[in-house]
Amino acid sequence: MIPDPVEQRLEGLADPLAEVGQVAGMVATCERVDALVCNADISPPFAPLTELSWSDFSGKVLGELSAVFHITRQVLDLMRKQGEGRIVYVSSLSADLVRPGTIAHATAKAALNTFAQHVAAEAGGWGIAVNTVAPAGVRTEGSAGMRTPQTEAALARRSVLGRMLDPGDVAAVIGSVLDGGFGAVAGAHIPVDAGYRVLPG
Repeated sequence: MIPDPVEQRLEGLADPLAEVGQVAGMVATCERVDALVCNADISPPFAPLTELSWSDFSGKVLGELSAVFHITRQVLDLMRKQGEGRIVYVSSLSADLVRPGTIAHATAKAALNTFAQHVAAEAGGWGIAVNTVAPAGVRTEGSAGMRTPQTEAALARRSVLGRMLDPGDVAAVIGSVLDGGFGAVAGAHIPVDAGYRVLPG
């Protein structure tokens, strides 16, 4: 895992994964990396195609991919030398849904899912298990601006938990995937939606 001094360095960077040199420097401080979790990005824009510029749309997709591309390349090299490791990409159920205003977000997440599948295929021969966890709506500070009592109630109705997801629900699944008990699972796409896809609204 990334040691605390590295995490502290990252807090001082406006965009720590934007530059290859910064990523290389971060990974170089690690003697080994047993697990890499690429966290979710729910940054805007959220708008229909008719209101999106190409720069906004491409910026969202490229931002999603550049972050995972640079850190994955650096960490894979280290994990390959170790002969083992685990990578989890945090995607979103949005990649499989068509909802108003989410065309850029959904496209970015679909691209991430495809990227993860190819990484899983390339890294598997080196003893590295790569999987994707795809949550539905999660109650976080980042999603606060998009939540209303009505949307939270709708998510609760389509949840075996009787409520929308909290960060701990997703973290528990990620922790399980990184645990040794999931060592035989690779290339999986794991929805964490509390039943959203199957329960009626």
